[in-house]
Amino acid sequence: MKVEITPVVPNRKDLKKFVKFGIDIYKGNNCFVPPLIFDEIETFLPDKNPAFEYCEAQLFMAHIDGKPVGRIAAIINHKVNERSGRKEARFACIDFIDNNEVYDALMDAAESWARSKGMTEMIGPMGFTDMDHEGMLIEGFDEIGTMATIYNHPYYPTHMERRGYEKDADWVEYLMTVPDAVPEKYQRIADIVKRKYNLRCLHFTNRKKLKEQYGEALFKLINNAYDELYGYSPLSDRQIQYYIDKYLGILRLDCVSVIVDKDDKLVGVGISIPSFSKALQASRGKLFPFGWIHILKALKGKNDVVDLMLVAISPEYQNKGVNALLFADLIPAYIRNGFKYAESNLELEDNAAVQLQWQYFDRRLHRRRRAYRRKL
Repeated sequence: MKVEITPVVPNRKDLKKFVKFGIDIYKGNNCFVPPLIFDEIETFLPDKNPAFEYCEAQLFMAHIDGKPVGRIAAIINHKVNERSGRKEARFACIDFIDNNEVYDALMDAAESWARSKGMTEMIGPMGFTDMDHEGMLIEGFDEIGTMATIYNHPYYPTHMERRGYEKDADWVEYLMTVPDAVPEKYQRIADIVKRKYNLRCLHFTNRKKLKEQYGEALFKLINNAYDELYGYSPLSDRQIQYYIDKYLGILRLDCVSVIVDKDDKLVGVGISIPSFSKALQASRGKLFPFGWIHILKALKGKNDVVDLMLVAISPEYQNKGVNALLFADLIPAYIRNGFKYAESNLELEDNAAVQLQWQYFDRRLHRRRRAYRRKL
């Protein structure tokens, strides 16, 4: 049995094979949530993804007797390396059959490419930026994933450790029960914060208006709020416009809370969406011919789960109770929409301030994922 490693040419035809392997390997798995194929392809097209302004990447696929058996992406984010002073490459989109030779051949290819670029460390799974999927699942394999997270087979971490990769950071994810009303203490904190700092919540009924008034400010707020987080890569002006166009046009506005000060300056935002997990499973990652129907139903129809996609608070207002104001504003909307559960999505396990905001909710930690590091 000979494992053949082939570099992936960054064109739509070859990238589609790369993306589809990452879906087909989970066929029959009820917990895997596929990405949208066209979206994943565009992530690796330099003329589509503005992250290529300061990143470079090489993708590889593994074959045995012409049959695909594995894939991996190697990425260098030069902006992050300049900020950290390190020479690290990232690996992403790693999928493979449970076979030592296949896994080792994939990692050999990615690591060799990284060394050829002068890198001395490899970390991952990490994408180009924090807007991409990150973290290998190490607990919660029997829990359905979300559109914002990676699912992987349980044998993946075993191979990582066999090769000498060690924990660099862990993220945890909580599943919370949406309460029947805003918790009393939460509401009391929200009222105090509102009066003390002269803050107010804005509600939009027009996506275009939200984009025009606060689209750019929203992503600049993310840059400021997330700047000190693990591996964060600040978004460039071009990336900000890219994500404004990509995401703000599909939001369900009653699941968005925008907090401003007395001068209408953005100080906090909470963005949540009805869960797309079952819709993406039904579509198998395809919008056409009928995949868009499942997505539309998830966005506008009855849904038991809401995904908390993003919470960002301006640094000068962090740890002052503004999160309570956000969720005191959002919870009534969740109740009106019939959501029973809320997914926290990824939060660093040592980010006590973020996890403290869930203390008044019935919750359980149901997934954990890890970034690994190894010297090359």
